[in-house]
Amino acid sequence: MAVYVDGFVLPVLRDKLDAYKKIAQKAGKIWREHGALEYRECVGDDLQSFGVPFPKTVKLKDGETVVFSWIVFKSRADRDRINKKVMADPRLASMMDPKAMPFDIKRMVYGGFKSIVDL
Repeated sequence: MAVYVDGFVLPVLRDKLDAYKKIAQKAGKIWREHGALEYRECVGDDLQSFGVPFPKTVKLKDGETVVFSWIVFKSRADRDRINKKVMADPRLASMMDPKAMPFDIKRMVYGGFKSIVDL
């Protein structure tokens, strides 16, 4: 079953990781309620690897860590429909005060991806 995935990589202040986790748990429930198949948020553990590492991609600063996240949808059309509902959901809007965010949204990396291998 081919699916569509939104992927995110972002820097989060280590001392705000608990606050981020609370936001992510609430956001994940909202996405799932509106039809997302899966919602994952993962914190960096082994970031010293080959290629262009995530810390470099998000211009990681002292006191920050990397969060890698993804949301799975049945299709791009489903993703577009669900994201429209999520963005209009007042529960999400109440958590999106830019001054209270535990991460720098300007350094977030985001994209939508077609699945080409699904095992």
